[in-house]
Amino acid sequence: MPKPIVVIGSINMDLVARTPRIPLAGETLTGSAFDTTSGGKGANQAVAIARLGHPVAMLGALGNDVFGDALLKSLKAEGVDTSGISRIPGPSGVAQIQVADNGQNSIVVVPGANAKVDTTLLDQQKALIASAGMVLLQLEIPRDTVLHAIDLCAAARVPVMLDPAPAAPLPESLWSRIAWFTPNETEAPVYVSAKLTVKDAAQQLIARGLKGVVLKRGAEGALVAARDGRAKWLPAFKVKAIDSVGAGDCFNGALAVALMEGQDPIVAAHFASAAAALSVTRRGAQASMPTRAELDRFLDTHSL
Repeated sequence: MPKPIVVIGSINMDLVARTPRIPLAGETLTGSAFDTTSGGKGANQAVAIARLGHPVAMLGALGNDVFGDALLKSLKAEGVDTSGISRIPGPSGVAQIQVADNGQNSIVVVPGANAKVDTTLLDQQKALIASAGMVLLQLEIPRDTVLHAIDLCAAARVPVMLDPAPAAPLPESLWSRIAWFTPNETEAPVYVSAKLTVKDAAQQLIARGLKGVVLKRGAEGALVAARDGRAKWLPAFKVKAIDSVGAGDCFNGALAVALMEGQDPIVAAHFASAAAALSVTRRGAQASMPTRAELDRFLDTHSL
């Protein structure tokens, strides 16, 4: 049995409105549909990993409300180890999401229980963290908690993949303790100059001590760069996108699985790009995550 991937992060209930386009400030639009679905960047990544057949555990918090009950049940049904999820007084996290007909989205997150994922909770789960083959983090839980998680991973020699979403400044001392860093085009300028080329930005980040960087640029593609000096631009797969919610989370989950399987970083990023491409052809965040069989079939006809 391979070591599990442990995801430390947010668990949200997504409240999704389908609209012709993203409304302007002060504008009211009539939507075409409304859905309530499981989400949260952390939980999305955990489900992506589970569907690709790798053991995964989720570490986070849910409120003592009906959303919390439903979210916990959903994660268990996906095969995610939920022993690291705490139930606490108050509401669970929610995300209000608008999805336009062209697949683009805008999101407002209300953290709820996610804001109470603190260092004490992590200390109670040190054994789970130390058991991991890799730990995935995002920034939808308190920043101090993320920093503490990275410290715990460093002490246990567990590699970390950080998805800086939503983007926030990080201390310089942190970089050498992160293995993989995966910002998108709106997040990367928080960490490097927006005037740099994509390749130069990746190399500047790696120079801080990272093992590898993936700069995600949505429908354009992604650049993967490794510490050994290799870098490759991977154009996005041509698919009919109907919903981009969760695509970046799908990418990160698939990238972690591929790296844990020992795939070369460039091949791993290709694998992750394919998973994300499949996800945008379906509605929903977790509901859109492909299974391993679906992804393997797609890759059979889309070689690197």
